Amino acid sequence: MSIKHRPVKNSLFLTGFFILVALTGCESPSTSSIVFSGETMGTTYHIKISSESNQESIALLKQGVDELLVGVNQIFSTYIATSEVSKFNKNRSIEASKQSMALISLLEEAFRISNMTDGAYDVTVGPLVNLWGFGPEFKEEDVPSEQEILDTLKNIGYTKVVLDADRQTIKKLNPRIYIDFSSIAKGYGVDQVASYIEAKGYVNYMVEIGGEMLVRGINEEQTKWRIAVEKPDASGRSIHRIINVTDTAIATSGDYRNFFEKDGMRFSHTINPKTGKPVQHDLAAVTVLADKSMTADAWATAFMVLGGKKGYDLAIENDIAVLFLIKEGDNLKEMMTPSFKAELNEQNVSSVHMKFMPIEHKTINEGYSS
Repeated sequence: MSIKHRPVKNSLFLTGFFILVALTGCESPSTSSIVFSGETMGTTYHIKISSESNQESIALLKQGVDELLVGVNQIFSTYIATSEVSKFNKNRSIEASKQSMALISLLEEAFRISNMTDGAYDVTVGPLVNLWGFGPEFKEEDVPSEQEILDTLKNIGYTKVVLDADRQTIKKLNPRIYIDFSSIAKGYGVDQVASYIEAKGYVNYMVEIGGEMLVRGINEEQTKWRIAVEKPDASGRSIHRIINVTDTAIATSGDYRNFFEKDGMRFSHTINPKTGKPVQHDLAAVTVLADKSMTADAWATAFMVLGGKKGYDLAIENDIAVLFLIKEGDNLKEMMTPSFKAELNEQNVSSVHMKFMPIEHKTINEGYSS
């Protein structure tokens, strides 16, 4: 039977495919805001700053952001053969190797969440992602054999990497360990851009890369940022809910855009690192709020692996603000943690004036497979 694949980042509306330009009531940038966008990590970024603008300030800011993101890619992209992580992955040595502080700090955060999820979140899952055809290594969309999965699982496991933050080194206990930062690197990029913007003296802004987002302060209307959470529907795009937020990072993950189908079975890009197979549960999408974008980014993936019940219980246990959208036949059921519910400002979606601006999607060499 035919195979269908939708290699599209599922996320908030502010992605590389549609930007919701009218949630703040403005259909075009005003002189009271700085707005620019660009390409990075196989997707696009969008930045909006509530401040007086001029062409010179926009050009200088964009140049700085572009240069910063090139640097992020040179560390974390598995699509760049000469990146820091690609060199580590190719190296079969089991000796400790010195790495940049950026890579060490991101790996620390990844391992923290791995420990909290009992390995449901694991940045060494890359070989399985590649095996199922969702990684940088091109592969026809097909279901691997049980033996292929078992063989690959031998090379998976964050506990097979020894991290020494003080010495700034990492060591493989298995020479074939392969680290893939796809589930956290965009969030890290958002955090770095946000720090850059703040260093320039701006305090009211929105930064978004491929759906991972961080907002600070207020928008140009002097209100909280209004963010549209997408309805998990592979056939089209519509708003499920609008949230009004400030001083938070937002990340959404789901199973409804990046998948393939074969013989009536649907295989998601979210791989369970313990089973070696795409997740099979009723969780359609999850939206996470956190202090840092990299944290929200990683937790969104972790909850998609865990599923609705286990994910919800873990979120409650750790006081994480999460919205779970559960499939019930043709309908969706919401499950919100108290922390997420506290952020809600009820909004009738039909009353919001919106305009969608299509953005051309391009495949960029330094892309990420999330």
